Amino acid sequence: MDSKKYLEDLTHIKDMMRRSSRFLSLSGLSGILAGLYAMAGATIAYIFLFPPKGEYLTLHSWNFKLSVALLLVIALLSMLTAYLLTTKKARKNNEKIWDETTKRLLFHFLVPLITGGLYILIKLNSQHYGLTASLMLIFYGLALLNASKYTLGNVQYLGVAEIILGLVCAVFPGYGFWFWVVGFGVLHIVYGSLIYCREEAT
Repeated sequence: MDSKKYLEDLTHIKDMMRRSSRFLSLSGLSGILAGLYAMAGATIAYIFLFPPKGEYLTLHSWNFKLSVALLLVIALLSMLTAYLLTTKKARKNNEKIWDETTKRLLFHFLVPLITGGLYILIKLNSQHYGLTASLMLIFYGLALLNASKYTLGNVQYLGVAEIILGLVCAVFPGYGFWFWVVGFGVLHIVYGSLIYCREEAT
């Protein structure tokens, strides 16, 4: 009996340590919705903003500015959705939404992401457009991989998948748009669905 209680106490302590070092309230539904936002934005861009075949969006063109605005709207919607759903889940699990673990998570996620964003802008300003989608996927994957040690462990698999997809995209830069759709749309929906199914099962 004492042995059983001892093992239960150890399990409880291990769970407390895991929760104190990792942010575990990420919502699977937010991943699904982020993927849907990305695919909706890609559809709008494909129909209304794409230049003729063989041409690129130039940095100072009106369509490029609209494309950047569309990307920002998608990013803001995704972040707002993630915040609302994650906050809801954290309250349900009696967990803090803002603590040292959350700060570490955001720091390790945002440093590669912001670095990548600035590098992409520098390349665009130099009129190097062909690898934009590839760089976005790679730096986003690196951000996920870097932050994965402070949240759900399987986030690293999404990060690795994004990096691999970005490298393949670099080999086929003419299909960057479609790689972007797969990386930010399809992979998010698949990953979010897996997390959501696990949430429903527990």
